[in-house]
Amino acid sequence: MQTTMKDLLSAGADTAIAISAPGRTPLTFAGLRALVDGTLASLNALGVGRNDRVGIVLNNGPEMATCFMACASGTTSAPLNPAYRADEFEFYLSDLNAKALIVEKGSTSPAVEVAQKLGVRVVDLVVAEGVAAGGFSLVARDGGSATPAGQGGYGAPQDVGMVLHTSGTTSRPKIVPLSVANLCASASNIRNTLKFTPQDIGLNIMPLFHIHGLIAGVLAPLSAGAQVFCTPGFNALKFFAWMDEAKPTWYTAVPTMHQAIVARAKGNTEIIKRNPLRFLRSSSSSMPPQVIKELEEIFSAPLVEAYGMTEATHQMASNPLPPAARKPGTVGLPAGPEVQIMGEDGSILAPNLVGEIVIRGPNVTVGYENNPKANEEGFRNGWFRTGDQGVKDADGYISITGRLKEIINRGGEKVSPREVDEILMDHPAVAQVVCFGMPHPKLGEEVAAVVVFKEGKTATERELQDFVGQRAADYKVPKKILFMEEIPKGATGKLQRIGLAQKLGLG
Repeated sequence: MQTTMKDLLSAGADTAIAISAPGRTPLTFAGLRALVDGTLASLNALGVGRNDRVGIVLNNGPEMATCFMACASGTTSAPLNPAYRADEFEFYLSDLNAKALIVEKGSTSPAVEVAQKLGVRVVDLVVAEGVAAGGFSLVARDGGSATPAGQGGYGAPQDVGMVLHTSGTTSRPKIVPLSVANLCASASNIRNTLKFTPQDIGLNIMPLFHIHGLIAGVLAPLSAGAQVFCTPGFNALKFFAWMDEAKPTWYTAVPTMHQAIVARAKGNTEIIKRNPLRFLRSSSSSMPPQVIKELEEIFSAPLVEAYGMTEATHQMASNPLPPAARKPGTVGLPAGPEVQIMGEDGSILAPNLVGEIVIRGPNVTVGYENNPKANEEGFRNGWFRTGDQGVKDADGYISITGRLKEIINRGGEKVSPREVDEILMDHPAVAQVVCFGMPHPKLGEEVAAVVVFKEGKTATERELQDFVGQRAADYKVPKKILFMEEIPKGATGKLQRIGLAQKLGLG
């Protein structure tokens, strides 16, 4: 049972490869363990110790992965999106009360100036010429020293290993503290679901400032002694060349990435044949069943759809690997924590009744930081409320029927945007779609959609409306359909339905 990062990182054999990257010498598990020990010693010498907050602003790649692991092992890691603007960095660094900020040497990120203004110590991550993937050293940018940290070394299970902010679409982002024990429990849940062994190699294309990439992409495979191939981030044009170099057995992605991979797969059938995958995984938003079918045919491998959120340190439920049944359109079975459906009165509902999905278990945060109101609303009878509406069938498989906040309320008639998404995805001209509520003077809300066409195909707004109208009630037919080159997404590649109407200037 792994309960500290030291336990988790001890899984791999000394000479086995832990971290690899395009065109780089790989880093072994012995090398990774030495790197983490050395990094903690450097941070402790700079006065940064257990439960001190360390902001990390690095591009995707092996150093981001190893730096996150080192910080999570003995400080509180706070990975931040490198694409943030100055005012966003100011909000996050002050909200977190960061003690240090790690950036690449020579980085001109606006985070540096913000940190200096806030009195946060800036620490440069230095990658020496020819060093193995993920190898680095830390040097304080001001060259000064500090009183060594009182509590150094590896963190205990109850220490906070990572803090992330929720991707709040309507409210101020909330701080989610995740303990070292939460990180280890979640890595172990995913490892068990996907049956990782030291022979596995994961091709990581997920951003590493986001729970999905950090836990499923990095910690879970390493906790089994498996290898992680760290790319500079998702690039549909390079994906298949990386596949040839990494020889992966699996990859995890969000649906928009899978859809971009499908579009390029036909020209890369030889590479796919040369590098057979054991499975593909999808999480972070719902995957159209049509795309699941296409991916499984192309890769001759099962696609495992999972359900996660930051407050659960990622995974809550997952479709199982064969020979167990995968049910497209569901997010599978509870995969770690207990998962139930709760009624409005707080009771746990019987199968096939729709209610709110609630969870509890060792991977679930103990609560938001400095936010008693959010904690009072977010927990009920010891269960964490996900804010998702869903149903559990007689076999225990969970289906999400919508975000409680995303359900479109059209004059009292409730529309699940996902249901309309799935209908539109069946139209032969449609590649991607996102439905959302737009303001309406009389009804409160009306249904709208953004559609991206398949290459060389097209349809009119009227045709698409008629198509939906044949398969759903009139009130579910989008009154407005916008045609765009790509779907507007949030920072983590997720479709953000809430606030989309405002973003697109509707209503």
